[in-house]
Amino acid sequence: MRKILLVEDNELNRDMLSRRLSRSGFCVVAAVDGPEGVRMARDEQPDLILMDVALGAMDGWQATLIIKADPTSASKPIIALTAHALESDRRRSAEVGCADFDTKPVDYPRLLEKIERLLPKAVG
Repeated sequence: MRKILLVEDNELNRDMLSRRLSRSGFCVVAAVDGPEGVRMARDEQPDLILMDVALGAMDGWQATLIIKADPTSASKPIIALTAHALESDRRRSAEVGCADFDTKPVDYPRLLEKIERLLPKAVG
């Protein structure tokens, strides 16, 4: 089963998205802030990371830079999630190493399509 790390500080968003991803057949682990997301990216070795941008003291951009600088997690695709649909946010996500960008509220079918495109195909 492919594992997704969801880094989201809003409990309702985290719960809703975790449940939908689980129903879609993913193993979901969740972090509530940037530092926990960085630690879990290393310890849990997810196949993909969904990174909220607005996380507080360590935002999603900073957490992504740290994850991408760590050889144990650098190759993991990251999709930035933000309530802002600004072109500057899209550019920033690419600058810090995100593989894609999506807006909130989440359009689940669109997000699922991006996840499937970025995940390595399951073997077996």
